[in-house]
Amino acid sequence: MIPPVREILASRTGEELRLNDRYLNPQMGRILRTLGFDRVWVGGEGAHLIDSEGDRYLDLFGGYGVFAIGRNHPQARAAVEEVLAARTGNLPQLGVTLLSGVLAEQLLARAPASVAAMVPANSGTEAVEAAVKIARAATGRLRVLYAEHAFHGLTLGSLSLNGDDHFREGFGPLLPGCEAVPFGDLGALERALAHGDVAAFVVEPVQGKGVNLPPEGYLPGAQALCRGAGALLVCDEVQTGLGRTGRFLALEHWGLEPDVVCLAKALSGGLVPVGAVLVSRAAFERVFDGMERAVRHGSTFGGNDLAAAAGLATLRVLDEEGLVERAERLGELLLELTRPLIERYAIVRDVRGLGLMWAIELGPPEGRSARAAWNALERAQPGLFSQLVTVPLFHEHHIFCQVAGHRMNVIKALPPLVIEEAEIRRFAAALETVVAAAERMPTALARFGVRLARQAARPRRRTPV
Repeated sequence: MIPPVREILASRTGEELRLNDRYLNPQMGRILRTLGFDRVWVGGEGAHLIDSEGDRYLDLFGGYGVFAIGRNHPQARAAVEEVLAARTGNLPQLGVTLLSGVLAEQLLARAPASVAAMVPANSGTEAVEAAVKIARAATGRLRVLYAEHAFHGLTLGSLSLNGDDHFREGFGPLLPGCEAVPFGDLGALERALAHGDVAAFVVEPVQGKGVNLPPEGYLPGAQALCRGAGALLVCDEVQTGLGRTGRFLALEHWGLEPDVVCLAKALSGGLVPVGAVLVSRAAFERVFDGMERAVRHGSTFGGNDLAAAAGLATLRVLDEEGLVERAERLGELLLELTRPLIERYAIVRDVRGLGLMWAIELGPPEGRSARAAWNALERAQPGLFSQLVTVPLFHEHHIFCQVAGHRMNVIKALPPLVIEEAEIRRFAAALETVVAAAERMPTALARFGVRLARQAARPRRRTPV
């Protein structure tokens, strides 16, 4: 007999990795043990994770940006509890409920005037899938363009727009008609649109993998090209939306008015999976163009009351606590504190960001022996040097962040928007300490890195059945 959840949490804490290795993803267990990240997490509060020893870790990983209002925010928890207490007539399917409509009303009130309807979803990848379907149905065209190095999700449709072969390998054939163009290259986009058969250009205003910012004029230029070619402009704001970049939507930095906006992650309040696709009225009515087509796209749990309540609570917290403005201010402070590292340390190639979406890019050090150590690491595993920064940050400073993409020496931070200024300063100071050590002791670090690479490359033991 399965005991109540409270009893499971009380009696079986500490079994997490064993259960993962046997029933879930043992390769993830190997990664955690290799990096020494195999903590037993028992709690979360605001900008911190708490382990079984009671130690608090500053969480700059943020569940890939899910915890914008922090972990276990009281208002988000209360909203979900209120829905449960109300015993709402949730998910009638052939019927509508209140909270999803109010969430749509509130999101559209904050979005550009170019969008006027919402299609509910359960996640970011599901929102992107919906956007592709809507674009094809609304335009009657097949081709969908996306930017190189993009990340739009891992289900088959959104994977077809993923610019990283590491994720795509082995899952083909993917959707036909999906083509990459270089991020920031308007000429390439114009050439790809020239045939007049493109349904949509799907783009992250700031690319999550690597935190790549668009060149000046690129996004407004892309919008104009799409308008001229009759293609829809789809802004994937799954990670950049809801205040992350110092605007409610990142597209506001460039005054964009897209045809479709994809949202998820932070909209959840960190509690309930949720996604939303904001769509222009014209595109929406071409897709849902009659009673017999009212349910031609949907999702069983899309628009459920728990998700809508968490989303509404998130919007309320963003407003009441001024978190969008806070992200802008603290993001500027973080850049001010960390950009000088470019001049101080040869291994720091770039520091970039927008609001509280931040990254540091590392490169080879100066000097023959130091460069030889770097090359040894890169031969062992490309991008491994970044872990020689994230691991000491975690173990010595109790700061949790990670690399910004596969096989790249870029470290990324997505701090909760509720983070305190003192914690921003603590992170910047700790980062400099670790970077300075990495530059001073390349040979020792290289040995450590090669050891990590060897551990990661060992054949996996078969899990007993």
